[in-house]
Amino acid sequence: MAHDFPFDHFLKIGNKNTSVNTFNNHLNHLESHAVSDLNAQAFHDEELSVINTEILNHLRTVVPELKFKTYFENNLELKSINESNVNFEVKTAFIKKSVELYKEEIAKALYNVLGTLYEVYIESKDQTDYQLDKGAPASNANVNSKSFNDVKFTLDLTPTRDDLASKAHAQYIEHMNPNQSGIIIDRSKTFDNFIVGPTNNMAQAASKAVAQNPGKNGKYPSIYVHSNSGLGKTHLLHAVANEINEKHPSLTVCLITARDFMDEMITLMKNNRINEFVKKYTEKVDVLMIDDIHELKNKEGTQDQFFHVFNEMHNKGKQLIFTSDKRPKEIDGISERIKTRLQWGLVVDIQPPDLETRIAILRRKMEGLDLYVTEDVLTLIASRIKTNIRELEGSLVRLKAVSELMNVEIEIDLVREQLMLPNNESDKELTIEHVAKATAQYFRIPLADLKSKGRSQDITKARHIAMYLARKIVNAKQQEIGSYFGGRDHSSVIHAVSAISEKVKLDATLSKDINSIESNL
Repeated sequence: MAHDFPFDHFLKIGNKNTSVNTFNNHLNHLESHAVSDLNAQAFHDEELSVINTEILNHLRTVVPELKFKTYFENNLELKSINESNVNFEVKTAFIKKSVELYKEEIAKALYNVLGTLYEVYIESKDQTDYQLDKGAPASNANVNSKSFNDVKFTLDLTPTRDDLASKAHAQYIEHMNPNQSGIIIDRSKTFDNFIVGPTNNMAQAASKAVAQNPGKNGKYPSIYVHSNSGLGKTHLLHAVANEINEKHPSLTVCLITARDFMDEMITLMKNNRINEFVKKYTEKVDVLMIDDIHELKNKEGTQDQFFHVFNEMHNKGKQLIFTSDKRPKEIDGISERIKTRLQWGLVVDIQPPDLETRIAILRRKMEGLDLYVTEDVLTLIASRIKTNIRELEGSLVRLKAVSELMNVEIEIDLVREQLMLPNNESDKELTIEHVAKATAQYFRIPLADLKSKGRSQDITKARHIAMYLARKIVNAKQQEIGSYFGGRDHSSVIHAVSAISEKVKLDATLSKDINSIESNL
């Protein structure tokens, strides 16, 4: 939407000719100043390109990967350097706001490369331009001959499609990279909205038990939860903290990242106050939860202090909970004495969720976002994004942003475009045969044995799992499944599926087996 800028509404004009001359003098001054700056330019384009590359290399080490690729890579361009200022350009005004958050780091990079402190300016290619009306002549004489009221500016505030896409992507990035520094307990993360499935039921049950009865009087004075990123470890920590605060308000809960734990220790050590650090945790904190404990690797000084804190709190019967992306024994750069202590308590893992759990997670997120998405869309997303809950939920965050900003419906084609999903033609349609082969391969049992009348314990277990998965994934009928597996009747299939459905809720090993077979499929 374009509007003529109403100068006469804001400026009180006395002598019109005087005003015109003043305006022209100002334009001439800007022109001469621009020429002066151009003459002061001491860097050629090739040199600017090299400097730009060095700055991006520096930023790559301090900016989260997704933010770097979105806001800086193939985006931030060094345009000019004069005596005191450096000018950069980015594609959109929206990206400019995000880049400006890192001006200090850009200035540091410039100092490292050029040895001089510069004032950093960021401009955008589509930044709002105040332009002279296209009909205005270029020469000074002709400009002077125009009246002040004839000079018009155009203001275009309509966001481009790139603007909208960048804004939607930014919301997705913020979801995928939550700021964990100075962690604050999130009241929205509770056990009630933690979706339980066969791959996380042990971790959820143990965390719930701790929340109800923390410390030496409980079942698990120390818990260690490990999994790949984005599978719900941090959600469980917040859920424990919220429930303890509700049911045991007299207890002091400390939820902190390993990195913040280390930064706090270093700060107090520099001020010769390390005793305060140890005293805080051993005397004032009743429940200590450290997220991403593997971040302490190769930090020997912090490990020493953590060792003393752990021993003291454990001896006093206080509750300890840790999360990591690895088992304790698999963390490189951690001393053996700390690995041993991390394994003193219960060690549980979280595996990627199965299809049903992924769909349930999407439904819950959909409710939280006040968003309506059809079952076909939910199933499509859940069938493609399998290993990361944060990415799974992030898909809905992105779709909601795109739908609202671009005013479009969330349909299958939009989902494939925005989430970069392949078309149906490239999908592999699973059959009972696929399930049977994957199960036989996983348990190293001949496929013929699964289809036979054999009743040994190993064969029966594998056959029941294959029947369960054929019903769950392929949605095959009982008669079809029974016919494939040795001509069994539908009641045998119902019994097998029901038995596995109940056991998978309680048996962590069985849950892992089923999830592994699903992943192979």
